Amino acid sequence: MKRMEGTSELGREAKKQKLLKELGNRWLPYLTPKDAEFHQLWQENYSKLMLREASRIPDFLHKEVQQAFLTLRKHGCLFQDLVRIKGKNLLTPVSRLLIGNPGYTYKYLNSRLFTVPWPVEGSSIKYTEDEIFAACTAFFKLNDYLQKDTIQALNKLHLIKSEQNEDGTIFGMIPEFSKSGLDMEDDRELKKRTAYNLTLLNYMDPQKMSYLKEEPYFGMGKMAVSWHHDENLVERSTVAVYSYSCEGPEVIDEEEPNPEGRDPALWHVGLKIAWDIETPGLAVPLRQGDCYLMLDDLNITHQHCVLAGLQPRFSSTHRVAECSVGTLDYILKQCQLAMQNVWDEKEPKTMHLRSLEPLVVKQGEEIHNEVEFEWLRQFWFHGHRYKKCTDWWHLPMSELEGLWKKMECVHSHINCVLEGKGRRWDKGKKENEFLNSFSSINAIIIHHLQESYLDEKGSQVGKV
Repeated sequence: MKRMEGTSELGREAKKQKLLKELGNRWLPYLTPKDAEFHQLWQENYSKLMLREASRIPDFLHKEVQQAFLTLRKHGCLFQDLVRIKGKNLLTPVSRLLIGNPGYTYKYLNSRLFTVPWPVEGSSIKYTEDEIFAACTAFFKLNDYLQKDTIQALNKLHLIKSEQNEDGTIFGMIPEFSKSGLDMEDDRELKKRTAYNLTLLNYMDPQKMSYLKEEPYFGMGKMAVSWHHDENLVERSTVAVYSYSCEGPEVIDEEEPNPEGRDPALWHVGLKIAWDIETPGLAVPLRQGDCYLMLDDLNITHQHCVLAGLQPRFSSTHRVAECSVGTLDYILKQCQLAMQNVWDEKEPKTMHLRSLEPLVVKQGEEIHNEVEFEWLRQFWFHGHRYKKCTDWWHLPMSELEGLWKKMECVHSHINCVLEGKGRRWDKGKKENEFLNSFSSINAIIIHHLQESYLDEKGSQVGKV
């Protein structure tokens, strides 16, 4: 897994350097709403981006969500993440918090975040403050609203594709669809790709940042978030983003060159076709309470960035996270699978295994490693932040740590077998085959552990 991530990262960096080399000292063109060709460019090349202006969203929802942002910041619930980029451990310029379905996690840039659960029906969640409960409730309401709105938008896009829009494209509305529009889907598939299961909250105050990267391809100015695709999502699922720029005095540094085209005082979302130098980019301004949707495969075919304005800004980015291996239920079932090989798991000091077949042992060791490196180390590194909101995760993670300790005993028992101190049987062909096979597997596992440790060292604190 880590090798694949590293290879992908190297591939992206190689593409970036190739693109910059082709550009030389020139900028690629990009358009903003003040350009005459802006709406045509949006229609022809960015038709799966939809902007909902603040006026089209209910006032009560604006009030609750914006108050929720301020509440979470007041209680110190937003944190910078330590992530791994290009082999380096870096703090993100943006402070974040993950809220979503109980027991869900979301992994990005080799860092696993754990949801502060929102109050879904039937759940029992104890929050540290009533205000935090109200904040999580507000984002749950926003999530429900955006899911319904996204389904309506996709259905409307199907209609727009088949009908001629006589009025043309209007900024802030839904652009007319081109031939690359959505294929018809049944309701079940549509709901699957719009069933937002978590939201990643973001906050940044540009005035308090000593350094922000300059946008490298178009000269769009300072970026809060660099060009990227959102990762670990259900294929072709929509990403919905609610934007809230705080009010305050605008201060422009006259020594800073204004980026050509866009207003540097306003936050923007920038879009470009991935690794393309022919098509102009798009910079869409985001005003207080605006929301935008990246529909269907836009997140795959295009890249987006967030261009900093002058005021502090919050955002709530609702996603359909791909959680097949990212939920508490999943990892507990994995532990149960590993413990099926233990005769008497209640007495770890007298450990007896059902099988020493290499494939069975290998499976158990892989689960053992997954629990430690993908869950326990990640949680206890980030663990202090969740106490600010709720203690929901602490009981299940204590259970997971107990299961990990039992798997440690299994690992020690197997090592004793290899050293001739544990379970013995008549020497012969079967034993030799086992020892030869397991020694190879064990060497691979040890190598994986060493690789994992080197990757985690510096970004993980303490020992489980």
